[in-house]
Amino acid sequence: MSAQPTTSPGRTAAVAVQDRMFRALAVLRALVLANTLVVFGFRYDGIERPALGLTVMGLLVVWSLVVVLVLRRARRRTLPVLVLDLAVAAGALLASPLVEGPDFTTSLPSFWVMAPLLVWAVRLGWPGGLLAAVVLTACDLAVRPEITQTNLGNVFLVLIGGPIVGYLCGSLQEMAAQRDAAQRAAALAQERARLARAVHDGVLQVLAMVQRKGPVLGPEGAELGRLAGEQETSLRTLINRQDALVRPEAASTVDLAEALAARVARRPPAGSLVGTGAPVLVPAAVATELVDAVGACLDNVARHVGEDAPAFVLLEDTAGSVVLTVRDTGPGIAPGRLEDAEAQGRLGVTGSIRGRLADLGGTASLTTGTGGTSWELTWPRTGAGTAG
Repeated sequence: MSAQPTTSPGRTAAVAVQDRMFRALAVLRALVLANTLVVFGFRYDGIERPALGLTVMGLLVVWSLVVVLVLRRARRRTLPVLVLDLAVAAGALLASPLVEGPDFTTSLPSFWVMAPLLVWAVRLGWPGGLLAAVVLTACDLAVRPEITQTNLGNVFLVLIGGPIVGYLCGSLQEMAAQRDAAQRAAALAQERARLARAVHDGVLQVLAMVQRKGPVLGPEGAELGRLAGEQETSLRTLINRQDALVRPEAASTVDLAEALAARVARRPPAGSLVGTGAPVLVPAAVATELVDAVGACLDNVARHVGEDAPAFVLLEDTAGSVVLTVRDTGPGIAPGRLEDAEAQGRLGVTGSIRGRLADLGGTASLTTGTGGTSWELTWPRTGAGTAG
């Protein structure tokens, strides 16, 4: 168990929760100290060694003031401080027969031992609470002339109270850290959305103009326009993803058929989509990845077969899976061409198509020959992952 305060950015909220707990413990320590002093005053006439008792009470008062000031700062909540706090409580318990006599019935520090116990629980979680409870109960029972049912009841409460308080405090800190992380993620998503709008207002408009004007500049201009069109498509995809991030209230499922129709419509007129005639509802993240994979297949048709080459997209929705087939009528892919491209670092097929389906828990099968190329993209509804 580490006693060093956790102050990393991801745990700022957890430390804030712990700070509030220690402020409450400071008040509790003052209350139980006052109770201990009052009880000691009532029993003063029956104490065998009142001078020693006053010394122990003075030590508890001084230590309470010191430890409250020390524990105000998270960086000072170290293991040596916690051990010393627990040692003071254990020492006061062990001093009970010396001060009150061998036949004492109430321990000298009384309820004051609750403060060190809860400090261990708050700082170190349930393991710390359990360890402190075991130490305190062992010291208490070791010096008692006889163990009564009342003593055993108190021991039981201490042994379960320390771990439970430690567990609850640890859970609160984890929840606070998760909430803090969620708030930071939301803020980042909003900033990305703002940047996406800026890109949409500037870069996308320029790319669209280059795509539109490029063909009039000759072959090189036409190629430049084609490249600008590809980049425009990629940027629009990224913008759509950011919009999904900052709209958590939107529906968790989307119509894949509608999303595919919008993507196929951006192709030259030769592209066509054959759907089921009914909505195909899938998780929004899955729809994004499937549409992007189909888009990569269509981009490959335009790049390697021709922009006017026909491409057909078939959408099938079965009980257990969604199947997308993208087919063209080109000359096919030469044997070894995909392997050579991957070896040269061009991972379009590997990453954009097969990689996306693998991340979703699906498969991407390729059939190619002189009659054309066909991709079959299968996403299983049962046991499939979702894109993150």
